[in-house]
Amino acid sequence: MMASTTRPGLVSALRGVSRRITSRQCRSLEHQFRLLSISTPCSSDMALEPIKPGSADIQAAPEIDLVALAKKYRLAEHARTVPASPSYFSKSPKFNDAFVRVEALYRKYGHLPTLPPADVERVAWKRLKDARTDFNERVKATDYVRCLFIVKSLHSIHPDLKPAEVTEALQVFKRDIQGFLNKPKPVPIDKYGRALGVGKRKASTARAYVLEGNGEVLINGKTLAEYFGRVHDRETAIWPLTATDRIDKYNVWVRVEGGGTTGQADAIKLAIAKGLLAHEPALKPALRRAGCITRDPRTVERKKPGRKKARKGLTWVKR
Repeated sequence: MMASTTRPGLVSALRGVSRRITSRQCRSLEHQFRLLSISTPCSSDMALEPIKPGSADIQAAPEIDLVALAKKYRLAEHARTVPASPSYFSKSPKFNDAFVRVEALYRKYGHLPTLPPADVERVAWKRLKDARTDFNERVKATDYVRCLFIVKSLHSIHPDLKPAEVTEALQVFKRDIQGFLNKPKPVPIDKYGRALGVGKRKASTARAYVLEGNGEVLINGKTLAEYFGRVHDRETAIWPLTATDRIDKYNVWVRVEGGGTTGQADAIKLAIAKGLLAHEPALKPALRRAGCITRDPRTVERKKPGRKKARKGLTWVKR
């Protein structure tokens, strides 16, 4: 016997359902029943009874056995991949994760006492170019400036109170080579009491041997007055001894080559200053103030094509 597929039959079958069914849903169910053409071998004494909510005759569906289903059907082997970080879909996910991390640490530990700027440990932070290379991302300049401001604020926290997680997070923004930790090798003093200092200026190179004595100065086997004709060049060459009032306490023997008189005088000045520091390291502040231990990197500007010299133009002729 075919089940009734008329609207009254469907309504009577769904009469016990507590949720209200719209006319559109009824039409959809009616269409599905017609397509299925369900046939039931029920007898005349069997009648459809409405299902009452909460009835004791209703039994729950059996538990799904995934192992048995896997033997019969082919199930999905892998689930959908979920990104580990919310920044995965951003333009620079690695930098964003580092930025968010330092921001969270700043909100958590920004209230801790900090050191004065003069007492904070000097650290070489990565430049924007280095950060883009390390993260392998196109880091925005304004974002990196904001990030470095927070990083420097966290770095200024007192070392005794700085948490370990802050120190670990700041390592990402430090350079691999810290230039502030580089210290020049001390100039040794040989068995004869001589300290060798090397100085350069323009195309000139000078090697000066400084040892304790009575103030004698020899340059390429000649006295200071014989080698330099200009008084200014003589004063420049021995300026480290004059500025520290050691003109009569050390003897100097210099070997210089290349360049002109001005370049040689400046090269000798730097070489004597380095040799003097080997004997008396405490003179370094005085020599620095006198400008004796800083190399002058200036060189002659190259000549350009179409010019008589580096910048001087040729004489203009109308015809």
